Amino acid sequence: MARVRLENITKRYDDVTAVDDVNMEIEDGEFVTFVGPSGCGKSTTMETVAGLTKPTEGQVYIGDDDVTTLAPKDRGVAMVFQNIALFPHMDVFDNISFGLRLRKYDDDEIRRRVEQAADVVQLEGMLDRMPDEMSGGQRQRVAIARAIVRNPDVFLMDEPLANLDAKLRVHMRTELQRLHRELGTTIIYVTHDQAEAMTMSNRIAVLNEGRLQQLAAPLVCYNEPANLFVAGFIGSPSMNFAEGELIENGLETKNFTVEFEPTQVPGATVGDAITLGIRPEDVHMVQYANSLESSTDPIDARTDVLEPMGDEVFVYLLLSEATVGSMEEDPATSPNQLLMSVTPDTDIEADQEIEVVLDRSKIHLFDSATGEALVHGITDLPEREPGTTPTEADS
Repeated sequence: MARVRLENITKRYDDVTAVDDVNMEIEDGEFVTFVGPSGCGKSTTMETVAGLTKPTEGQVYIGDDDVTTLAPKDRGVAMVFQNIALFPHMDVFDNISFGLRLRKYDDDEIRRRVEQAADVVQLEGMLDRMPDEMSGGQRQRVAIARAIVRNPDVFLMDEPLANLDAKLRVHMRTELQRLHRELGTTIIYVTHDQAEAMTMSNRIAVLNEGRLQQLAAPLVCYNEPANLFVAGFIGSPSMNFAEGELIENGLETKNFTVEFEPTQVPGATVGDAITLGIRPEDVHMVQYANSLESSTDPIDARTDVLEPMGDEVFVYLLLSEATVGSMEEDPATSPNQLLMSVTPDTDIEADQEIEVVLDRSKIHLFDSATGEALVHGITDLPEREPGTTPTEADS
């Protein structure tokens, strides 16, 4: 086991920067997942740790050793790829032991390690099977066992579950968590699947365009995203966004106003462009406003499309200027649309005029210019003269 440290890692290919000045430290025995859209640099960063790619700038440390110039075989790492790549003419035992035989281990040590690894990944009784006699999940476990027998300091896993069906992916996520708990080895995992990142990791590293956006526990990235990109990428469906302007009594957007004391937004002043973010589960029908500690004023909306998902229903809402059938490719980013999540027993149907409120404690505010997060959760209401209504005070 070992900690991994990346210092100022940059990788350029001619005029393309795949990884841009990435700094991070992964603790001994930690499970960290690199997540981001295609082309964000997550696989290149992992390949830099593995030694498959040499960084243009920066250093890679495993433990206390600078391994930047070391060959992959000398780094104490083992890698599991998306393509399982088993030898079809070898049985399970020979596939798992192949690397050990190349390193001239004696037969007794090879058998001990293979049987131990097979026990860890639950392949007992299958060592004499051929790959074409096994399921996809079993073959993936063979690939993991092939990495385990090397007793690596660090496991590197590059989308190892991507080629499995949905049910098997869920099962293998559980298997990998159990494996990490039993071995206690440092694991760096690459995926574009948020469910894998959120459920398996101690921390997740969110990357975009080669830059590290946030490195934190999964729920921290979900509840306290560092910027607009993390807020929009983490969570399915995506967070709703609305552009607005900071005013003396809160934030004014195209279709609604959220009242709060502007002084609780650090570094912002009246007139600044601010982006409001709210997750679908924090948008509520007005009749449930009393169940919230603090809600916004009602917002007029019309339901467009309903998507029953079993345990919840996604409701696409059209605000003032939108019309039924005008749903855009990404409703979360449209100023005239809003996505709400409700329970299956909610009395709601398509093309229905409703009022909704936002949970003020779950509102996120971002600097529109930089994208950086400013506030997670609105608390203080603007001060008003005693006995005045919001309309009287604001006039």
